Amino acid sequence: MSQQDVIGGIDLTDDHYVIKQSLIRNKYAVLDSSGQTVLKGKQKLFKMKEDFPFTTPDGETIYRLKAKNVLDIAGDYTLVDERSGDTIAVIEKKFTLFKHTYDVRSPNGEHWGRIESESAVVMALKSLSDIAGLLPHSYSITGPGGRSMGTIKERFSLRDIYDVTVGDTGEAPREAIVAAACAIDALEGN
Repeated sequence: MSQQDVIGGIDLTDDHYVIKQSLIRNKYAVLDSSGQTVLKGKQKLFKMKEDFPFTTPDGETIYRLKAKNVLDIAGDYTLVDERSGDTIAVIEKKFTLFKHTYDVRSPNGEHWGRIESESAVVMALKSLSDIAGLLPHSYSITGPGGRSMGTIKERFSLRDIYDVTVGDTGEAPREAIVAAACAIDALEGN
């Protein structure tokens, strides 16, 4: 099975995606480079543990991101194939003071990549000031050895809109990178 097509029924082979958050709650639409919705996701409300299902545009759940623990100061989120129940990837939220840092690992623990906010200074300002919180978020996606795999950049707008650029992800499935981009916005309260 190719890492670029881990889950049947979804095509995440583009190099550029736009993630748009709904105005009302943590619901997301993922659009490909032609503007077509290829994936939807939403954070389940009032759950003790985070549960973040991802669906096709027709509403069929294809995978979900599930928290391992109730508290998410630092912790693991498992990306699970809805049909088979198999773990696709583990997204580990690292505890850091002023940066958002997530490691993407294989189900057996192999390090696939890291998604990290790009500026500790901007993140510190955001945590201290509501006005600075309006500044767009920006993340780098790196692979083993610091190799660049892409970026996640928020646009300046009333609702959260991110441009996700994904290059060669090596062994990491694109599903994990795109799911992490949606989940980071919800989990960090961006």
